[in-house]
Amino acid sequence: MAKMTKSQMLAALAEKTSMSKKDVMTLLDAMTTMAYHEVKANGEFVIPGIGKLVKVHRKERMGRNPATGESIKIPAKTVCKFRVAKAAKEAVM
Repeated sequence: MAKMTKSQMLAALAEKTSMSKKDVMTLLDAMTTMAYHEVKANGEFVIPGIGKLVKVHRKERMGRNPATGESIKIPAKTVCKFRVAKAAKEAVM
């Protein structure tokens, strides 16, 4: 099962929306930039029917270096996670 590439996705969206590939790419780039800004500023960005990006704070924890087996301290950090919408889960079942 082959994954859809970015160029294939742009071509498919352009065909379905009667927009040019360049316009579709501009739209997706703007949406991506907006998503990053909103997650950073407000903690989440919702894409209705698909899911949402959420900013999550991970606590400091102990881990293990796989090469040496030595215990190491992994520092706390803020990460971005994607939570899939219920409608998307049901659509692929």
